[in-house]
Amino acid sequence: MNIMAEIDSKYIAKNVESKWYNLWLETKQFHSTPDNRPAYTIVIPPPNVTGVLHMGHMLNETIQDVLCRRQRMNGKNVCWVPGTDHASIATENKVVNLLKEKGIEKKDLTREEFLQHAWQWKQEKGGIILQQLKTLGCSCDWDRTKFTMDEDMSEAVIKVFCDLYDKGYIYRGVRMVNWDPKALTAVSDEEVIYKEQHSKLYFLRYKIVDAESQSRDYIVVATTRPETIMGDTAVCVNPNDERFSFLKGKKLVVPIVNRQVPVIFDEYVDMTFGTGALKITPAHDINDYQIGEKHNLDSINIFNDNGTLNDNGLKYKGMDRFDCRKAIIKDLQDADLIEKIEDYDNKIGLSERTSVPIEPKLSMQWFCKMNAMAKPALEAVEQGKIKFHPEKFINTYRHWMEEIKDWCISRQLWWGHRIPAYYLPNNKFVVAKNLDEAYQKALEIMPDLKKEDLRQDEDVLDTWFSSWLWPISCFDGIRNPENEEIKYYYPTADLITGPDIIFFWVSRMIMAGLEFKQEIPFHNVYFTGIVRDKLGRKMSKTLGNSPDPLLLIDQYGADGVRMGMLMSSPAGNDLPFDEAYCEQGRNFANKIWNALRLVKGWTSDDIEQSEHSKLAVEWFKQRMNVMLMSIEDDFAKYRLSESLKNIYSFIWDDFCSWFLEIVKPEYGKPIDKATLEATLDIFEDLMRILHPFMPFVTEEIYHNLRERQENDFIMNTPYPKCTSNDNPEDKNFAFVKEVITSIRGLRNSKNISPKVALDCYVKTLESKALIEKYSSVISKLANLQSLQFVCEKQDKAVALMVQTTELFIPLQDNINKEEELKKIDEQIKYYEGFKTSVERKLTNEKFVNNAPEKVVELERKKLADCISKLESLNAQKANL
Repeated sequence: MNIMAEIDSKYIAKNVESKWYNLWLETKQFHSTPDNRPAYTIVIPPPNVTGVLHMGHMLNETIQDVLCRRQRMNGKNVCWVPGTDHASIATENKVVNLLKEKGIEKKDLTREEFLQHAWQWKQEKGGIILQQLKTLGCSCDWDRTKFTMDEDMSEAVIKVFCDLYDKGYIYRGVRMVNWDPKALTAVSDEEVIYKEQHSKLYFLRYKIVDAESQSRDYIVVATTRPETIMGDTAVCVNPNDERFSFLKGKKLVVPIVNRQVPVIFDEYVDMTFGTGALKITPAHDINDYQIGEKHNLDSINIFNDNGTLNDNGLKYKGMDRFDCRKAIIKDLQDADLIEKIEDYDNKIGLSERTSVPIEPKLSMQWFCKMNAMAKPALEAVEQGKIKFHPEKFINTYRHWMEEIKDWCISRQLWWGHRIPAYYLPNNKFVVAKNLDEAYQKALEIMPDLKKEDLRQDEDVLDTWFSSWLWPISCFDGIRNPENEEIKYYYPTADLITGPDIIFFWVSRMIMAGLEFKQEIPFHNVYFTGIVRDKLGRKMSKTLGNSPDPLLLIDQYGADGVRMGMLMSSPAGNDLPFDEAYCEQGRNFANKIWNALRLVKGWTSDDIEQSEHSKLAVEWFKQRMNVMLMSIEDDFAKYRLSESLKNIYSFIWDDFCSWFLEIVKPEYGKPIDKATLEATLDIFEDLMRILHPFMPFVTEEIYHNLRERQENDFIMNTPYPKCTSNDNPEDKNFAFVKEVITSIRGLRNSKNISPKVALDCYVKTLESKALIEKYSSVISKLANLQSLQFVCEKQDKAVALMVQTTELFIPLQDNINKEEELKKIDEQIKYYEGFKTSVERKLTNEKFVNNAPEKVVELERKKLADCISKLESLNAQKANL
């Protein structure tokens, strides 16, 4: 089927993109099954099922698509697995809010009823982002789309939990965790975002029990959280702080609470902070908790899960923690127990998911030991088995892996993978893949147990506990470790992600791969930068500084946006996004579209190939070799941004501005068949080179260059390969371009029409052979009626210097002498004035003796340059 159509006068991205993407999908161009080709595998960093396309996704997925399309053209069996993450906290929060709008509270629903609502929302609204990625041109294998709570994926998660528990890696215990009072769940350290805030430092009076001196019956303790004093179980000072040595063996009275607590001594206390005395609240601060463990202090929990005060909150019971702060400050002031209040800037931890302040809290949770898994995962990166691009992130990775803590893997939610622990009536528990298996294990503990008496743990697993298995579970490698697909596609090739989840995800995937497959999960990690606005701010909905990606695509086309994203985003560096980049991308698509219209507008005839066309074809093929070597090197080093910039310049300048201008036939005349065929071949190769970056316009042009069949897609054609490292013509042509550019520049400066043919005399020794060889090209592009070689300088001609070659262009008949003399006189006047000012400075002994030698030397150079310029101008004036 011939789908070559009449070439439109204008490139309309919207029409072209929908046409080709639908065809690619219908013919399953992106689908992969194992065969005898080498595999190239990428798994998408699964976006939250609640998410919609934003600028960060656009950058990440564009990079992945560029890599996939290029490897597909290199003959690899490309498998790019798309999918979404169930995002426990974000999704549950969204569903809870949607239910509230309908007048339904989560607490009034059973777990099963709530999950029905959640699954219904997921089916209707979840995964919108994957559909949006299609508008960007992403060549994912959509038949393989995965969701982290698919049945097979869930079974893998549960199997891994049970295996790790049996190995002794997973345990249950009371630990200090980061508590989200809005989501009502623990969150990991990595899910806490620290932000500066303007706060207050409150100086409270703690009375000394049995004070020996009436003049000193209290000490002052500074705190930013007076609402936690109900949980105080000690006051700590540094043993080296002589100001408090008299407090040894003493007790203090907690203000308002009137509880007596001991004074303890520990070098942890910073003597310079506040007053040097620190209140210790083990249940509500991680550092206080560690001090409490060390000194055997009691822990008093004063908060409910939702951040309100519990029974230990005295008269403030039921108040929100921040309302309690206001109330307790007033009561402390009324009781004359506040020494002073100062402004204070500190960092506060916010939940990444709900943006509310985190509350440190002692809580019974499930944990996974990480030290044993972290060591080989660190070695894999340090030994280069997994390469980071750029390498600077190895240090970040190393620091975290060496300081790794046990992973709190339980979350107090309903949406997610429910922890496979089953409790007996005697509060003992068993861990098993399902209820039947749990029952068999439980019978060994309690032989007369009924199955209905087993109660499964209410918590679900941290979302990342499924994501860390992603490269393995996408190919069913946990449940069926010897299946054909996991053996063919694993390990994957490249991971494209942001450095902000190096701890959440990258490190854990490496640990999981080595633990469960005894093999790394990927060979390379490409870290993208953060997309920022022109002011350097991170793009976000909150700031309102992030454009809608779909509107950008609608305005500039997917190719234009892809190019706009990649032109200024080298690996690991932030992208200062500007819509002008997308406009540049759209203009580039139009440029090559107009080049297509130019070439397809030529008629050919069986005539002899001109010398200038023969030279142009020879030069451009060698130029392309140089370009292909550069692209190879750029991709090997993951310099995608640099590669695109070079390709852009190569097509716009070398092809459109030079090659096409050389071979273009005279108006109304035909082009020879040999040159036309060579031009079409070159154009096709250029579209193959550009295709990974701009898939739509290249596919459209490919089908318009020559007659194609419907399934003859550019993505399935071979990527051009360099054929030689020897490229003398490319180097030679750089000089030829300088000659042409100099003559054209002279025309512009003298306002001489391009249609006026000029004479050119060349005085040279070194470049004579080169200019003779390319004389046909120079004469055509510079519009010369004659090109002659001379031994002497030509009078009454403008001299041009190109490297060591002198050119002389007679202009008497082509310029307005009066205007030219006027211009020269103005320039002479300017340079004479400039010369006088520099000479005045250099004849000033004070300046010459006191100024640095470099400054004086610079002024002397200015004078020499000025004298040279004046001599040149006077010579030009004499010639005229």
